[in-house]
Amino acid sequence: MHSTLIVAKMAPTDADDVAALFTGFDNTDMPERMGTRRRQLFSYRGLYFHLQDFDEDNGEELIEEAKTDPRFVRISQDLKPFIEAYDPATWRSPADAMATRFYRWSRP
Repeated sequence: MHSTLIVAKMAPTDADDVAALFTGFDNTDMPERMGTRRRQLFSYRGLYFHLQDFDEDNGEELIEEAKTDPRFVRISQDLKPFIEAYDPATWRSPADAMATRFYRWSRP
């Protein structure tokens, strides 16, 4: 399994709106198309964490392929009022907001 973690800014009061957008998105075939096994959204003191787990290590490639799908474009646009780049000066895509894993443990 492969995971990505996107870090951004979000007002805590927007959590329900963001969750509703992803509920609609995740009730389509888009998660399967992107290879998404699980999505978890977290907030902490104005920060937004988007943890996405994939069955395979090619999740980032599948997301790149899905970026032209109108549903992907739409959710990206719909999230803009709620999600702000952590560092707007360096942000060009979600890849610029991905945390780097430096430790991993799994139960055998």
